[in-house]
This record gives sequence, C-alpha cells and structure tokens, in this order.
Amino acid sequence: MTDSPRPPAPFILASASPSRAGILRRLGIVFDVEVSDVDEPALVTAAISERDPQNPLTCAEEAMLLARAKAEAVAEQYRIRPDAGLAPGADDAGNLGSVTAGQEAMVAPFILGCDSVFELDGASYGKPLDPEVCVQRWQAMRGRTGVLHTGHWMIRGGEALGEIVSTSVTFAEPTDAQIRAYVATGEPLHCAGGFTIDGHGAAFVRGVDGDHLAVIGLSAYTAARLLRELGGDITQWWTTPSSGPN
Repeated sequence: MTDSPRPPAPFILASASPSRAGILRRLGIVFDVEVSDVDEPALVTAAISERDPQNPLTCAEEAMLLARAKAEAVAEQYRIRPDAGLAPGADDAGNLGSVTAGQEAMVAPFILGCDSVFELDGASYGKPLDPEVCVQRWQAMRGRTGVLHTGHWMIRGGEALGEIVSTSVTFAEPTDAQIRAYVATGEPLHCAGGFTIDGHGAAFVRGVDGDHLAVIGLSAYTAARLLRELGGDITQWWTTPSSGPN
C-alpha cells in the first residue's frame, strides 16, 4: 500500500459549521478547521451604520462580509494579510521562508471562510437561536420562496477571492404542530434562516433552484473554482476516499 500524495499546502476551513465540514469530508478532502472569533452581530451593525440609507447593506453583501471576516481572522493567525501584501519572509507564491536556521519552511495555507444569510421579502434572517423566534419564522416562510445567500472567501498568501452563491428555496406548508415538532428537535436553531435541507427539515422543503450544497453551507463547485484561481487544484486534496453515496 502506497502513501497518499501530500497536499501542496494546508486547506483550512474558517468555520465552526458541522455541515460545511461534512461537505468537505464527503468530497474526500483532507482539511483542518480553525474557528474565528468574529463578533458577527457587531460587524453587521457597524457595516449597516456606515452605509447610506439609500444604499442599504444587502443580504448577499452581509453573507460575503461575514465570510471574508472569518477567513481574514484565521489568516491573521498565520500572519497572512491580503490587504498588506505577503507575510514577512514570504516569496511571490506566498510561501513563508524559515523563521530561524534549520526550521522547515511553512507553506501559506488556503483558507476558506463561509457564511449564509437567508432572505425573505428583502429582510435578512440569520440563525434564529430562540425556539419561539424559529416557530414564527417558519409560520412566515411556509408556502413561500426565499433566497439563501452563501458567501465564500478564500485567502492564499497575499491573494484573496470571493463569490456569492444564491439559491432559491421553496417551502411546503407544514402545520403549526409540525413546525413546533421540528423546532423541538433543535436542528434549525443554529442554521441560517432556521431550516435545513439535509435533515428533518427536508420534509418541509418543496424545492431548491440552484446549488443545493450551498444551501447546506458550502458550494463544492465554488470552493474548487476559488482553489483553481489561487493556484490550487481540488484533486490535490483528495487524500481520502469520498464518503458520498455508492
């Protein structure tokens, strides 16, 4: 048995989301998780206050703002700041040289930050957290269509790229009793919009128009494209078998 080829650089997911990590695992990708300490409500509040009331922060912009903040917070731990050029001692490819003689050189990691925001009637809906708030949201969403915006921001060395993936989600019409039963599972409380399409909540989603993985938390296609644009190839991280369906 031969060893799997070593990835060209670490791949880091800057998110605490189990769903996003699960997508990468199903793709057979080897990666690490580094959770940022971004104060999301404070960041959004500040961004809104800085905008002209005639040009308010959109839901898509909010998702990208948070995705970027997460990636940049983790990148800072590696002394890699896209707005300030390469880290000290780095070459043009973003590779960090030895800090002291004899130390092995570090390679700038690929860092992916993601965040999702659900939009209904132009309003932004993040994680409901409170069960009663979640019930009220479902009562407003049932039988209707909203848009789930997922921001992706990737950093490698002194370069960074981002993309928003927006997907329409049409809901069924669960009864109040069904809504309360779903909320009681705890599943939707920590999800953007208060719903999932890969768990109990799938029974109450009539359809998805767009990238369903982006609704779960991360677009595989977008992650692969951003890797490619920054000099990587997603197949270089295929060091474990895919755990997708047989």
